[in-house]
Amino acid sequence: MKKITYLVVSIFMISCATSAQKSTSSKNDGYWQQHVDYTMDIDMDVNTYQYKGKQKIVYTNNSPDELNKVFYHLYFNAFQPGSQMNARLHTIEDPDGRMVTEKVVGDELVKASRIQTLQPNEIGFIKVNSLKQNGKKVSYETVGTILEVTLHTPIKPGKKITLDMEFDAQVPVQIRRSGRNNKEGVVLSMTQWYPKLAEYDFEGWHTPPYIAREFHGVWGNFDVTLHIDKKFVVGGSGDLQNPQEVGHGYEDKSKKLKLPKGDKLTWKFKGENIHDFTWAADPEYAHDIYTMKNGIDLHFLYKKTLEPEYLENWKKLQPKTAELMDYFSEHIGQYPYKQYSVIQGGDGGMEYAQCTLITGKRPWGSLFGVTAHELAHTWFQFLLATNESKHPWMDEGFTTYISNKASDFIMKKNKDNPNLGSYKGYTYLVKSGSEEPISTHADRYHTNRAYGIASYSKGCIFLSQLEYVIGAENVAKTLKKYYDDFSFKHPTPNDFKRCAEKVSGIHLDWYLNEWTQTTHFIDYGVKQVKDKEITLERVGAMPMPMDIEVQYTDGTKEAFNIPIEMMRGNKPTKATLLKDWGWAYPTYSFEVKKPVKSVTIDKSGYMADVNPLNNTFSVE
Repeated sequence: MKKITYLVVSIFMISCATSAQKSTSSKNDGYWQQHVDYTMDIDMDVNTYQYKGKQKIVYTNNSPDELNKVFYHLYFNAFQPGSQMNARLHTIEDPDGRMVTEKVVGDELVKASRIQTLQPNEIGFIKVNSLKQNGKKVSYETVGTILEVTLHTPIKPGKKITLDMEFDAQVPVQIRRSGRNNKEGVVLSMTQWYPKLAEYDFEGWHTPPYIAREFHGVWGNFDVTLHIDKKFVVGGSGDLQNPQEVGHGYEDKSKKLKLPKGDKLTWKFKGENIHDFTWAADPEYAHDIYTMKNGIDLHFLYKKTLEPEYLENWKKLQPKTAELMDYFSEHIGQYPYKQYSVIQGGDGGMEYAQCTLITGKRPWGSLFGVTAHELAHTWFQFLLATNESKHPWMDEGFTTYISNKASDFIMKKNKDNPNLGSYKGYTYLVKSGSEEPISTHADRYHTNRAYGIASYSKGCIFLSQLEYVIGAENVAKTLKKYYDDFSFKHPTPNDFKRCAEKVSGIHLDWYLNEWTQTTHFIDYGVKQVKDKEITLERVGAMPMPMDIEVQYTDGTKEAFNIPIEMMRGNKPTKATLLKDWGWAYPTYSFEVKKPVKSVTIDKSGYMADVNPLNNTFSVE
């Protein structure tokens, strides 16, 4: 039975991959995306935290442009005293607490960058020793976290080149995402650890310096061979190709192990149709495999030395992770790979290809919550690979929206609005005066606070509030269409908007613009009730449709819906539909048939009105 279900998942994955490949060169829709195949051989020294790498990539130029240069990300170079990441920690008013330490300067306790004090054997680096294009040397220059490569022969549209690289690298002390010896004692959290080809798309090259924010990568395949001390257990992206040669819980226990002699094991992984590769390793990892009914293997790697209550939580997490996987597959689209790994490591929670790294010493609610969020990222930014540096609200916000819904359903909390916390955070930010448009590049926010609330909370409300605008059922259908149309691609905000428009028949350009490109806020009020005439007013700059509940003096109630004119339609509703409201008009009046006792705007609370005090009017 297991082989049959694996076959079904594999066929689905191949189908998705084939569809994505076709989409890269379609002459009909004009969409294209680049493709890269990595082959890497890595020799890790766990005593010095240094490793030597050989990398071959085959890069396919699916663009209509001739490329004279290519660029790589060298993320580990950020963990050096002179880096831009270090400089940013000194200039932002609210630096990430994980990246700073406190010290006394004179009589004052000040925060200082942890990167600034790193010693040569503690920094991170990736040093490129040689690079060849189709066997011939090319010129290159390392500029911070970017390797700039001048090709000796341009890559013409539709053509491929092979780039062979040899490099040395050192794992930095754990400061942000990647690193060694994190606060819970995990030895290696290997994220963004290899020279990673930068993405080139319809907007051009994407080569921002790394300052600890998010990522953007090229779709492709990974063939990774890792040589590491045999005591270390490894987990991460891809499918292990040689389980009988490594053991550590991966092996088929009905067959004999074939462990090699010597101090190291060789681990061979392959990941197909992904845009990143991550791994973690520790000699004290426990490794459990939970096989779902559809044949997908969920791997759990966590320190076996954890305190009993934490160990119990990690066991309890396993069937709940399967429930989460089922929820996201049902409400967005089927998970297309054969495995997913939840790994103790890193400095909080972060999503990667077919895995997540999370800190493990957590109470149950926190462990479940972080897993729900990071697993949801498999859909929002991984399978639906938005540029999360440019549009962080699309991955963090959409993930927050769906993971809150999944958690509420699985934990049977039955909240009226599972995303209510996001509304509270957003309202706080607006009233603080420090809000910035969520179209701001992730690196360019003035404060971490503004970035976090904008990306997670306001991004979440984009979807939650969209339920208010076009209807919850239409939003549910939109998510599925979005997955069907754009999985294994690099969708943009406009792509999601068009999916919602096609599903609902409602025009939404105004909504995308107002919510993402401005800081206009929503504030509607009931201005007056005179006899049977009700007058509403728009106080804030952002227009919205209105759901109104009128209670009459005879005790009956009536619901009304007022679309805004720019919608050119209305959501499915049982309410009495009124004439639409042109956004430029500050007030709107309508008459009812009976004497009024009270009027309430948006009883659901799904509209992010920052001042609910004027949403209700009672007739004395």
